[in-house]
Amino acid sequence: MKRSIQLGCAILLISVNAFGQTKIEQAKILFEQRKYNKVKEMLTPVGEKDPDFAAAQYYLGRIALDEKENSDAIDFFEEAVNANDKVADYHHWLGNAYRNKALTSNPLVGAMLAPKIRKAWEKAAALDAKNIDARISLIGYYTEAPGFMGGSTDKAKEAANQLIKLDPAIGHREMGEIYMVEKNYEKALVLFEEALKESPEDYVSNYHYGKASALSGQSLERGEECLKKYLAHTPQSGEPSHAGANMRLAQIKEKMGDKADAKKLYRIALELDNSLKEAKEGFERVSK
Repeated sequence: MKRSIQLGCAILLISVNAFGQTKIEQAKILFEQRKYNKVKEMLTPVGEKDPDFAAAQYYLGRIALDEKENSDAIDFFEEAVNANDKVADYHHWLGNAYRNKALTSNPLVGAMLAPKIRKAWEKAAALDAKNIDARISLIGYYTEAPGFMGGSTDKAKEAANQLIKLDPAIGHREMGEIYMVEKNYEKALVLFEEALKESPEDYVSNYHYGKASALSGQSLERGEECLKKYLAHTPQSGEPSHAGANMRLAQIKEKMGDKADAKKLYRIALELDNSLKEAKEGFERVSK
């Protein structure tokens, strides 16, 4: 009898906790558990007059983006921003959706979307000065886009300096990537080392140190160490691939004069990704 009472109380407590959560709180938990169909069932009926409408559109947009439905994701995020334009994450993910659409479209569409990408990420950074993801996105845009589309190395460095104040490890890594684009490998290596002092387990910084070493021929032993550490890590979404890491390690081995190991590593890289042009060229060089 006592056990039945305890079980009944436990069930009641679980029910109370569940009912105590808002619809959006429940949807967030389900989204993080990747139970997308349940989230869709819960949030799709939410109407424009519902106070949860903006948040509902945001999570539906996140799902659409994960499912590579870029046009649908844009529609959802635009609805979220139109309903509430004061939330940095809505603008940041709208920019992400525009970017994904640009990357999977023809160059003309990409050029038309570029200003929207930049404005969305700039708005996110302006709304939340501590939004690290938005600043990382902006740095990438300023670094890669041509000047007539709003690209600017100076703006990229300014954003990276702001990021260093928020998170020194990530900020130094991002600044290092800017110098990589400028082919200032010596400065990039110093910055990646700074990032690793702050966060030795930052695998992306380990990869980029190895890449800078492979391209420059500098600090080869340290570059080898960093790439081996990265290869012991399972890359997460958006992180460099093992194919690329093996290729960079092969380049280091080649510069060290170890053609046998370089050849093995180039072969591994090509087995993982046969589209790597540098790996194909390297394999041909060391095979002669």
